[in-house]
Amino acid sequence: MRLTTRGRYAVTALLDLALQTSQQDSAVSLSDIAKRQSISISYLEQLFSKLRKRGLVTSIRGAAGGYHLAKPLNEIDVMSIISAVDESVNAMQCEGRGDCQGGTMCLTHDLWCALSNHIEQYLKNITLAQLLDMENVQSVSERQHISTKDISIKDINTITLSNSEANPA
Repeated sequence: MRLTTRGRYAVTALLDLALQTSQQDSAVSLSDIAKRQSISISYLEQLFSKLRKRGLVTSIRGAAGGYHLAKPLNEIDVMSIISAVDESVNAMQCEGRGDCQGGTMCLTHDLWCALSNHIEQYLKNITLAQLLDMENVQSVSERQHISTKDISIKDINTITLSNSEANPA
């Protein structure tokens, strides 16, 4: 089993969205999520398109647009997020068909099948609400928020310096 960046980024982005919507009432833009989580905005657009189609997020167009969670935090589990972006947690090489060894079942088929089921059940039992309550989530979120503010201030200072050098009085 290998969870790719698609699944990891989807969970990370929705947890970020959950954190932001718990702190503000307005929609959260993908560009803000992209900055905080260092994820490409075009990649987030692809993920959020799938998440919207699966009913996990809603979108608002316009200048104040962005995304909201479509369900309460305790109704969105990690497995639903991973599945929404077409990701699998299946540890079986044969994807459960039982044809991994020359068209027949291998010796360890039942082991990998049981592991896949345990992983899926584990992820189904963890909600965004539970993730928000985890010890490190709030402190990491605060650090990321401060970090993106620092970047914005540096950008403004650079622009201001550039403009004053270009237009001396």
